[in-house]
Amino acid sequence: MFSLAKLFPRLEKRSGFNELERFLLSANNTSAGIAVSPENALRCPIVLGCVRVIADSVSQLPLILYRRRENGEKERATDHPLYSLLHDSPNDWTGSAEFRASMMTCALLNGDAFAFIGRANGRVFELIQSPSRSISVDVDDAGEPFFVASMKNGNRRIIDRKDVFRLKVPGPDPVRGLSLVEQAKDSIGLALALEGYASRMFSKGARPSGVVKAPGKLTDSAVSRLRASLQSLHSGGESGGTAIFEEGMTFEPLQFTSVDMQYIELFRHQIAQIARVFRVPLHMIQELERTTHSNAEAMGQEFLSTVLLPWLKLWEQAISRDLLEAEERSEYFAEFLVDDLVKADLASRMAAYATAITNSILTPNECRAMENRSPLPGGDDLRAPLNTSQVAANG
Repeated sequence: MFSLAKLFPRLEKRSGFNELERFLLSANNTSAGIAVSPENALRCPIVLGCVRVIADSVSQLPLILYRRRENGEKERATDHPLYSLLHDSPNDWTGSAEFRASMMTCALLNGDAFAFIGRANGRVFELIQSPSRSISVDVDDAGEPFFVASMKNGNRRIIDRKDVFRLKVPGPDPVRGLSLVEQAKDSIGLALALEGYASRMFSKGARPSGVVKAPGKLTDSAVSRLRASLQSLHSGGESGGTAIFEEGMTFEPLQFTSVDMQYIELFRHQIAQIARVFRVPLHMIQELERTTHSNAEAMGQEFLSTVLLPWLKLWEQAISRDLLEAEERSEYFAEFLVDDLVKADLASRMAAYATAITNSILTPNECRAMENRSPLPGGDDLRAPLNTSQVAANG
């Protein structure tokens, strides 16, 4: 039975960041007067939307371990123990999609995500995610990183880097990952302040929807009755009731002012500002003001090439570095399948397949495999146009 205690070879008190120090650094008040940390940043719907877009996209893509063949082609290395860990489940209680979504979320919020590696006979057989705040990173005299785990009893133990799978967000610090939340905490704090202001205003009915005009001066008792009546009908959960006015009084509704419009514009600005930090297109977090049907597909392709692919490369290289032995890296490699994300509409796909088959780029069965369809007899031969010579059968 694999035990996490085996990962902690010695106990050592060291200077450097511990869990409390990291919390105090990340939970500083922002300019808006609201403390923002990686934990409470998810209370901001904009941050939650950005994180979920990236994490869910990474988690839904199949992650395959391949073996390089001598002829330059690749095949699935289903006989390697790491294949099932990456494709199916890293441990007995966590699925691969769940593991990758959780690791991606931790990396986006904290700058780092960690998982303990369980090995037997030199092969990885288990990955167990660790809370990011319980692990800190330091370097030895030679500049090689190692990890310090904060235990529940308050002790700290040193962990060799070979026993930890690490997903790091690159930044100016070569040792610690870049926390996007820490870098954007003022923008996130302002968005939370705007949300809180709107919630308090509407919960109390603080913004008057209009003014009541009376032809003469009202007595103090009449003013008190009128105020109580309006508050009971138009405050909080009672908002929307029918008001009855006496003694010739009239109601004049108020329109949105320039201040109201500035609030809306400022909130939209914060959506774009936070999405810019995570590099998520606005239409993917349901900000559709400037999105049209004609540019949505182009922006989706841009999300794959400029936002998602860099994260996938970080995953693939981290797997090679931490989970494959040095002698295995020339033969094995991990790769995400992104075909489902780059598929266009049905008519465009069929036209592309027809062109590829006609010009001897793909065989019919290769195109059918891309559509998850079973092969057909004779579908493994390349088809050449009638005015060219016959292409040899695909070996």
